[in-house]
Amino acid sequence: MTQTEQQVMRQILDKIKQYDKIIIHRHVSPDPDAIGSQVGLGELIKASFPEKSVKYAGEGSESLDFLHTYEPIEITDYEGALVIITDTANIARIDGDYYNEGADLIKIDHHPKDDAYGSVAWIRTSASSVSEMITDFWQTFKDELTLNNEGARLLYARIVGDTGRFQYNNTTPQTMRIAADLLSFDFDHTVVLRKLYEMPPAVARLNGYTLENTKVSPEGVGHLILSQEFLHSLGLEDEHTNAVVSTPGPIAGIKCWGIFVEQPDGTYRCRLRSHGPIINTIAKEHNGGGHPLASGANAENLEEVQEILNKFRKVAVEWEAE
Repeated sequence: MTQTEQQVMRQILDKIKQYDKIIIHRHVSPDPDAIGSQVGLGELIKASFPEKSVKYAGEGSESLDFLHTYEPIEITDYEGALVIITDTANIARIDGDYYNEGADLIKIDHHPKDDAYGSVAWIRTSASSVSEMITDFWQTFKDELTLNNEGARLLYARIVGDTGRFQYNNTTPQTMRIAADLLSFDFDHTVVLRKLYEMPPAVARLNGYTLENTKVSPEGVGHLILSQEFLHSLGLEDEHTNAVVSTPGPIAGIKCWGIFVEQPDGTYRCRLRSHGPIINTIAKEHNGGGHPLASGANAENLEEVQEILNKFRKVAVEWEAE
């Protein structure tokens, strides 16, 4: 950690101490890191400063209710409040309408820096997750902060999720040390793992369909298109497709892939993953962004989906030639 980064972390702690009301946001269509870092930070603040009011903004996700359920927030709640936004690189992806209505704004993120916002921004792209960053924040200021069991459970859940159970290349020695520290708290990590990866029967059928129907090009580019009609035939919605985004990964010969989910307005949500070719630059060209090997984008129609796949084929060939 550089001295400059520690100074930014100190600024964040000083601002947390300064405000009596704190509202924490994260990105739309939340994954476990979004919720884990958002509510994990909130639990850290509440345990350290019980007199402070801490609220969480954003729409919930049925599949992630075991992490946290949400209550509505009014614009009046933001008067004189510190707003913190976690795990959200782009302003357009902030979940919640009133994030600019507070007295001050802080950004904490591990994605490459896209949109600059907030009076203080702490960005660490080397971190596996924002939950890893929040845990490091607690460790850095242990003399001033208290982490409770619930906060540790939430932070651990997201580190496990964002590293694919410590299988992805974003897992570092620091990640493992932080996870080990969180395991010293009183929560059942086996329950966390089971809840993260268990599938309702309909999602299990979608998982099987994904394996059976993902097409892989000669260049090693995989793709699957999921229509609204098909998802509804299983009783599923877009949010459930997050559970199968990594499913094509073990297919032999696949280098990068996309799962393209039709939306009610006919556009497509693009869930993009890679074993090596850099794909976040492509995602940015299609109203998205993310990490080099795990990104998201949006396509207006199937023609734009095809454009993304053509670009995937190009980077797959270039990567293979390196």
